[in-house]
Amino acid sequence: MSPEHRNATARTGGATVTTAVPARLDRLPWSRWHWTVVIGLGTVWILDGLEVTVVGNIASRLSESGSGLPISSAQVTGVAAALYVAGACSGALFFGWLTDRFGRKKLFLVTLAVYLAATALTAVSFSSWWFFLFRFLTGFGIGGEYAAINSAIDELIPSTFRGRVDLIINGSFWLGAIGGSLLSIVALDTDLFAMNVGWRLTFALGVVLGLVILLVRRNVPESPRWLFIHGRGEEAESLVTDVEERIRAERGGAELPPPAGEITIRQRKSIGFVEIARTVFRSYPRRTTLGLALFIGQAFLYNAITFGFGAILTTFFDVPSGSTGYYFAVIAAGNFLGPLLLGRLFDTVGRRVMISSTYLLSGLLLFGTAWLFDRGSLSATTVTACWCAVLFFASAGASSAYLTVSEIFPMETRAMAIAFFYAVGTAAGGISGPLLFAGLTESGKVADTVLAFQIGAALMCVAGLIAAVFAVRAERRSLEDIARPLSATT
Repeated sequence: MSPEHRNATARTGGATVTTAVPARLDRLPWSRWHWTVVIGLGTVWILDGLEVTVVGNIASRLSESGSGLPISSAQVTGVAAALYVAGACSGALFFGWLTDRFGRKKLFLVTLAVYLAATALTAVSFSSWWFFLFRFLTGFGIGGEYAAINSAIDELIPSTFRGRVDLIINGSFWLGAIGGSLLSIVALDTDLFAMNVGWRLTFALGVVLGLVILLVRRNVPESPRWLFIHGRGEEAESLVTDVEERIRAERGGAELPPPAGEITIRQRKSIGFVEIARTVFRSYPRRTTLGLALFIGQAFLYNAITFGFGAILTTFFDVPSGSTGYYFAVIAAGNFLGPLLLGRLFDTVGRRVMISSTYLLSGLLLFGTAWLFDRGSLSATTVTACWCAVLFFASAGASSAYLTVSEIFPMETRAMAIAFFYAVGTAAGGISGPLLFAGLTESGKVADTVLAFQIGAALMCVAGLIAAVFAVRAERRSLEDIARPLSATT
């Protein structure tokens, strides 16, 4: 038995245990095991990006005669998009509560299964009500993924790397968006597929990718942090010891640095809603304000505007519906490059500076884009370039919203906190946004689209200013140091 294991083995006294599991996880060097976690959990965002982008890009095709669905483009980008987001909000809250109660692993397998079933049934849609129903249920599964996976990622990744890894994983949504954009080009090519077949194949491909991810994800372990709080301390110790032994073997037998300390907690099976609400709103009011501001700002920007980007290109720049995917692929690339290139700075420069600056920069750039759009100075190419610049910063900021609410609240409330802020922020910007924006872009009036841009920009700037004051300096700190667990004892 290793020295770390001997020192960290739980010393029980009734329902109270002392453990070094969090410190042992945080001091680990990056390894192949961490890559397994990243690949197993992070790949679902690729599916989410594929889903949202494909639906936005095929909206005009679904509304055409011969698509097999009696539905309008505004219904796809408005009603269906709002129902998808409503499902995601509901799923986040429902599965978020289950995740804190029954564990991360069980739920990130269940939520993926829900997504797979709903996506498969979307592919065989024969009526608008069927399409709407299974868009809602697809979102229900995806929303549950956000809560289960973000909590698991932050509890498994060492504190030194937590910021950049979380940002890059959340930013991988845009790899799926690139794939969805290019896939929609092929699917909408009537020389290859009939009008009522191509769009169905895009959803079928999502099912195939999801099944592959399900096989990989089975190898991702339960969070040791969740295990030791929920009365499974020996299992947590054994799991961390196994990881340590793998990393030592990978490093040629080199010893690992000693863990920084221990924590004593009172084990419990579950936390009630009243205690969670009291913790979030009464104990951490500034952090709650921060979380709401970040989520509302990014949710409105993304869910209200990017859902309708294809409609903007076809309405104002006469881009054929089959070609919008090329433009969106460029925007998606800018979105992924933001978290990829800026992620490391969230761990080095720090959370407060980076969160506030990415929100403010994206908001100011969007104001500039709205001004140029209003003047008629943009073409399909230049508006895409402007959006690419806006979303380079906005994507890093949006990803940091998930990182923030995951790490600034106590361990026992983590999944529920993610679910709550995601649901409230997304309901505010993600349900009302698509409904409002679909009507604005469909009107064909430049002033209406400019107004939508300005609302999104203003909300991002307000969130950036709030982050400049309220953001927590969480870089390179353990989760238990940032927010003391509710189960901790002196």
